[in-house]
Amino acid sequence: MGKEFDIIPRAVPPVETKYRRIVTSLPHPDSLPTLEKLRQFEPQSMRGQPPLVWDRAEDIFVYDKYGNRWLDWSSGVLVTNAGHAAPEICQAILDQVQSRLLHNYCFPSEERAALCECLANLAPEGLRKVFLLTTGSEATECAIKLARAHGIRVGGRKKIGIVGFERGFHGRTLGSQQAGGMAGHKHWIVNLDPAILNAPFPDGYWQEDTRFSVFLDAIKHAGFAPENIAGVMMETYQGVGPDFAPVKYVREMAEWCKQNGVALIFDEVQAGFGRTGKFWAFEHYGVTPDLICCGKGISSSLPLSAVIGRQEIMDQFGPGSMTSTHTGNPVCCAAALAGIRKIVSQGLTANAAALESVLLAGLQQLQQAHHAVIGHVTARGLVGGVQFMKWGRKEPDHDLAHNVIERCFHKGLLMFSPVGAWGQTVKIAPPLTIPRDGLEEGLAVLAEATAEAIDARYGKDRNDGSPENAVQKEVVP
Repeated sequence: MGKEFDIIPRAVPPVETKYRRIVTSLPHPDSLPTLEKLRQFEPQSMRGQPPLVWDRAEDIFVYDKYGNRWLDWSSGVLVTNAGHAAPEICQAILDQVQSRLLHNYCFPSEERAALCECLANLAPEGLRKVFLLTTGSEATECAIKLARAHGIRVGGRKKIGIVGFERGFHGRTLGSQQAGGMAGHKHWIVNLDPAILNAPFPDGYWQEDTRFSVFLDAIKHAGFAPENIAGVMMETYQGVGPDFAPVKYVREMAEWCKQNGVALIFDEVQAGFGRTGKFWAFEHYGVTPDLICCGKGISSSLPLSAVIGRQEIMDQFGPGSMTSTHTGNPVCCAAALAGIRKIVSQGLTANAAALESVLLAGLQQLQQAHHAVIGHVTARGLVGGVQFMKWGRKEPDHDLAHNVIERCFHKGLLMFSPVGAWGQTVKIAPPLTIPRDGLEEGLAVLAEATAEAIDARYGKDRNDGSPENAVQKEVVP
């Protein structure tokens, strides 16, 4: 699900506030050659974001070259937890570059050793091995490999099943897309692995039955027994919401995994490093996984990911048989160490926790004002989501979500394109450095843009929610 944003420059009302400045048409006409060049040389899959040619980004702001400044609610897709271009991170990168060590493959380095130690010390007791990689997809692929290898080792070749969840997302590679539960992402695979299955995710909205027995029924229905399952991979929160599973469900799942020799994997790629008001999002459940996949906010800047896990699972492959070309790149490691230290020392996790009530209250007020088209809102820490529906129906509305984001862009509030199984969710993920008044200003902009988009779609003379009295119009920006 996706659509392009219009790149024809449009006159928009000027904006000048503490956190936003819009002083030109959008996109600026002088940025068109860059936009057109990207359309010429990149695949069309890269056209899904608002047409802002970034010039620089600092803390909670993104700038173009033409005097415009956006309040960033994207964090560059949940990466810049410590803020864009944090001075500490920039200095660490510069220092590392000036040391003349830019790459060292798997040869030992102090930088890699320091980051592995740092991550192991931040992980729960028992998870002491760290494998540094480059992307989230690479981390989840590695976790699938480790879980299946462990399953074969303890249960033979019949114990190879991997359970993911419907509407889940673990990346765009072969294994990660099969473990994920986005049906539209799998059509190209054709020969799906019969030992990778998806259980319903107990979000309480799309899947109303949140009992753990539903998980067990899904395994049985797929023709598997506990002795056939090697691993369970769950996003700590599903990014399409963000949706958390019930605590009781996850605790029962963790106990079931322990009893049946199943590796429990939490995908923390977008959830970790303070995003939810806990350093690791799985802390909300009070359980400890066997493997953690993390990335994005790990460096607040450069490409880096990691798998953190128990020694008996991580040490299954001998020297040289599980490596990666850019494992623990020293510049990326330096950035990650600086970013993690900032998150910890400056209390950014606590800031996310403190602002959760502000974010959630704002989204709940938005839903109450537009209950006919907003089906579900959620927030935890500084990640939130608004799921847009067709008027009065539990039917996703990608076009309305897209229009809301475009209007926010024109008003100086930046978010990435709609997410979700059907592209219905407007995702909110500012850097964890955002102050309360910045969050409140963004909520006001979102409310204004939402009202305008609904008026454009359905008209101002609608009633309080009866679909038979709503007149649907063409979505216009």
